Amino acid sequence: MESWSVEQVCNWLKQRNLGELVPKFREEEVSGAALLALNDRMVQQLVKKIGHQAVLMDLIKKYQQQKSGLESLPYCCETASQKFPEVVSGKKLKSFFARHKTLQWTSSYALPDFPYDVKCILAEKKCPDHSMRIRIIEFLQADMTKYLEGSLYPNSQQYNTVVNALLQAYPFLDEDGNGFLLWKRALKDRFKYVRRPIEDDEQVLRNKCKFGHRRGQSRKSSFAENKLDDVQGQVEKEPAHLKGSAMDLHIKWLNQEYMKTQRNWEEVDNRMNVTIEIRRKMISDKAPLKDILRLFPFLRCPYQLFREFQLLTHMDIYKKTVKILEIYSENILSLYVVRNNPIYITLQENLKQHTEEDVLKYMKTTAACLLLPEVFGDDSSLFAAVNEEVKADTPVMEVKNPFNMNSSEFALYIEREELAQLDDCTMALAALVAAFHVFDIPCPKRIHRTLNFLESPVFEVRNPASLP
Repeated sequence: MESWSVEQVCNWLKQRNLGELVPKFREEEVSGAALLALNDRMVQQLVKKIGHQAVLMDLIKKYQQQKSGLESLPYCCETASQKFPEVVSGKKLKSFFARHKTLQWTSSYALPDFPYDVKCILAEKKCPDHSMRIRIIEFLQADMTKYLEGSLYPNSQQYNTVVNALLQAYPFLDEDGNGFLLWKRALKDRFKYVRRPIEDDEQVLRNKCKFGHRRGQSRKSSFAENKLDDVQGQVEKEPAHLKGSAMDLHIKWLNQEYMKTQRNWEEVDNRMNVTIEIRRKMISDKAPLKDILRLFPFLRCPYQLFREFQLLTHMDIYKKTVKILEIYSENILSLYVVRNNPIYITLQENLKQHTEEDVLKYMKTTAACLLLPEVFGDDSSLFAAVNEEVKADTPVMEVKNPFNMNSSEFALYIEREELAQLDDCTMALAALVAAFHVFDIPCPKRIHRTLNFLESPVFEVRNPASLP
């Protein structure tokens, strides 16, 4: 390739479906030697489309790797066999190198040098508008592709690393408390967008085949193309472009089944899976909540609410919430800031009247849950209404007689109307967190620190929020 003329380079580009780049390469007189000498910044100047940049860099990297051969492989194998004798052959050796490469990438990542206009916005600590967010995401995606040596398939850890680096450098980008999830989703969507038009890249084709994509197939929504967790089960698979009559039949069946006392939960799960795309479309289009619940009344059931959350995030929200309260309850109750709170005072009075271990644990968990806004200095009225009327439109827990196991009541309210009755405060807390995501409701600023603390362990954020 070093000896190629400009015309040979242009022919090489055409063979790889990069014919759009030929005029620019001719204008700049890029020969084979010049092609191999291109760095990231030169490629960005030559090529406008991020997808073409990624493919070109990948092709150059592959050629350079083939040229250099595997000179360092004997040393790596020797080192690996000394430290990890069980990974010296076959697939295990390949897995070892893949893991080593991932760890090396994670430890060496640094944010890219953003353009001047982006730097100005970030320096002023202003929340960027939509167009500026897109520019930031584009540069992060291009930079990740560089670190991944042209690959367009980062893993979850690499997404987490990049988003964490961004929010650590610019904490104000996490203003609403959901910044990590929003930036990560935007970055993943950007990679999907870049991969979409690329038909000749070996890794893209391999992954499309692996995940069931076929040329000419109608594109599914991002929700439908995610690999659903075990909770989804073996369900009836129908095309995303279901006819209106077929979709109407599913919705009609769900409404009829909801009115029954004895419900066929397996079939409910199947039909909720089939209708998830139209449901998510309604929610993303900001359809009125009452219309969504009228068509899909099972979202009022805690089990289906948790299941919808799991289909979207692959996380068991109830299980995670139980674990969070088990870990933090004692620490929350020991903080000085909660000592004068009426909930804490009432808890202490009730603890004196009981000796059963289960009752004591129940009351402490309930109190720790309700005291969370006090700990973070947030507005408790946006979190839970204890023995009073719900006044917020966003998801709020309604709690009555929280320390009386016989007469306590827990419910979740949205838009000041009851959505679901819950068994205890832990379940109510899980439903609260789930509702913000399932119904795509922005988190109020006056409660975002509390929800950020709860969501960090749920979504396994690398640097989770902690108690003050």
